[in-house]
Amino acid sequence: MMTVHRIALDVDKAQDALFAQCAGIARFSWNWALDRWKSQYTAHCENNSLPKPSEAALRRELNAIKRAEYPWMLHAPKAVPQQAIKNLGAAFKGFFEGRSRYPNFKAKDLCRESFRPDNGPGTFRVEGRRLKLPRIGWVSMREALRFGSDMNPTLKSVTISREAGRWFAAIAVEIDHSFTPRPEGAVIGVDLGVTDLATLSDGRKFSGSKSLGRNLKRLARLQRSHARKQKGGKNRARSRARIAKLHARIRNIRHDGLHKLTNKLSREASTVVIEDLNVRGMMANRHLSRAISDMGFFEFRRQLSYKLARLGGTLVAADRFFASSKTCSACHTKAEVLPLSVRSWTCANCGAQHDRDINAAINLKNLAGSEDLKVRPVSACGVEGSGGGTDPVVKPATMKQENGPDQKRSGP
Repeated sequence: MMTVHRIALDVDKAQDALFAQCAGIARFSWNWALDRWKSQYTAHCENNSLPKPSEAALRRELNAIKRAEYPWMLHAPKAVPQQAIKNLGAAFKGFFEGRSRYPNFKAKDLCRESFRPDNGPGTFRVEGRRLKLPRIGWVSMREALRFGSDMNPTLKSVTISREAGRWFAAIAVEIDHSFTPRPEGAVIGVDLGVTDLATLSDGRKFSGSKSLGRNLKRLARLQRSHARKQKGGKNRARSRARIAKLHARIRNIRHDGLHKLTNKLSREASTVVIEDLNVRGMMANRHLSRAISDMGFFEFRRQLSYKLARLGGTLVAADRFFASSKTCSACHTKAEVLPLSVRSWTCANCGAQHDRDINAAINLKNLAGSEDLKVRPVSACGVEGSGGGTDPVVKPATMKQENGPDQKRSGP
């Protein structure tokens, strides 16, 4: 099983400057390769005898000229520009397959930068809380790699990134992972919402961190101050860094709450049933979009999916149009109308009193053992490209790529 551990780094001034230089070299290599890719593709369209561009050919071309034309590249590990061009090749592959947008040029961003200094397994080492990188040397980490010798970890790659003034190392590890299948019957239905992040079928409710809402006034104050700063000045750059730091804090608080909740659910249940929410459509509601984004519905589903898979559990998604809230969990009678403002209701058929969210969670739990064809195991993405062999039972998510008149699938 492949997994990634992202660890904060403790760097000194010299290492910070070298990391920034490596990130700049990676950005330059991406932009250089993208410019060459476009020009070579244009030449190929005009003359079919000329070859199409490829990332392998661009890497060989840069290696041949960098010592003479770009000698400052020699201060960084040789893998930095090479991996940047490989990333460009992967970006074009994703574009041709309809999974991503057309690659763009990268601008200098002091808040978010990244590079990959290794060239595969064996080119870097981890010893305790230290990381040895090619040409850079030993770098201190805030914590040790979490995967011990019992999992027989194999280091695959490391990516160095800067976010809000802090450097991180994302270490990809291949581990021997085995699990004991869980006994059947531990099923939990989960209803997601904006008042409470998750309501379980056993009646428990978990409030979301709502980190954006709690820091909204502070964020607005910093943004107003930033708008008054002169463009291009040092004060504006400092103000931008303060805003980026606050955004990182908001995200970290949200992810911390999501990790704690998904860990709890994945350990308690062998099967978790959720709704296949149309988050993109829900975000179109301007009254609820901020609260929905603050909860992190997609991140909740992503984390729960891989954590259940690690422990031998199953994540099941109900059909997007399943009326979990309007259906009585006692007699299965469906209410005709149930506005969002109604948080509790009484069944007209059997007279049962229902909390809207708990009733929905119970209905989701009951679906796990039914023969309904609209219930199926899913991955985090929930579309037919997730790797499963089952045909999608809901409308596939729309592609991110929207071709313009001058961008075609057959283009570069």
